[in-house]
Amino acid sequence: MTTTRTNLVGALCALVAVICFSLNDVGIKFLSGDYALHQIVFYRTLVALTTFAIFFLPIYGIRVLRTRRPGAHLLRGLCVVAANTCLFLGLAAMPIADAIAVFFVSPLVITIFSILFLKEAVGPRRWSAIAVGFLGVLIIVKPGTSAFQIAALLPMAAAVLYAVIHIVARRVGGTESAATMAVYIQITFFVACSLIGLGLGDGKFADQDHPSLAFLFRAWGPIDPGDWWILVMLGVSGLLGGFFISQAYRISEAAFAAPFEYVSMPMAIFWGVSVFGTWPDKTAWIGIILILSSGLYMVWRESRAPVSDPKKPRIAR
Repeated sequence: MTTTRTNLVGALCALVAVICFSLNDVGIKFLSGDYALHQIVFYRTLVALTTFAIFFLPIYGIRVLRTRRPGAHLLRGLCVVAANTCLFLGLAAMPIADAIAVFFVSPLVITIFSILFLKEAVGPRRWSAIAVGFLGVLIIVKPGTSAFQIAALLPMAAAVLYAVIHIVARRVGGTESAATMAVYIQITFFVACSLIGLGLGDGKFADQDHPSLAFLFRAWGPIDPGDWWILVMLGVSGLLGGFFISQAYRISEAAFAAPFEYVSMPMAIFWGVSVFGTWPDKTAWIGIILILSSGLYMVWRESRAPVSDPKKPRIAR
């Protein structure tokens, strides 16, 4: 499979993953006022592992659990848990479009990390696009102003962790399948949420005023029957999102696949308007437009780049 074809397949996988993750974002935010974060993720993981056992194991067999890189899976799994925790806590306190826009520093960080750690080459015009994207994030976060809130740093922290996740995926992609990477992520979630639930599930620190802290320390409680379908959706979409995003960064250049994740932004705006009744303000729109423009420009430059020797890095000028 040529470099161009693998990049296109990787981009398609990234788009499917983005849809799945967007469903996770809206579902988590919808439930964030009633349950503890670690309780939601615990049940989401149970659904994901059940789905994996029913549909993936018959295809891949028990060999899917075999790995040559247990340390890499542990590192990646812990980064996923931390990234999800930061992003979901941010979603509890911020409009969904603003939180996702701030999180979209991640494709920019992925591009930078791909240069530093994967030796992929990026030209000056793409560097300029990265700078524009970061400017958009700063406009939304508003550092140094009265509008700034600490919760805005949570999606930014998630973005950096997210970049680490996919650089690790590129490192292990030659020996590990996307299914193997996806199942170990879910196993890490299960263990982490079980331990956090044992430590915080009684609600002993639940008396919190900030929405993010209340979401983190709330006691576990019974699940409303009407919310089970949301948890099932979270589990299935979370598993598929993990599988397809692992596949995307396993087979394609990180700098190519990352910009395609920007479709999350219009989806976040749609969910904000249709589900939560929130609409980005004028300042947020400026930041969102800058972020989307930088991502779309990188996609356009990549489409115009000449096909190169797959053994050599591609350079966007």
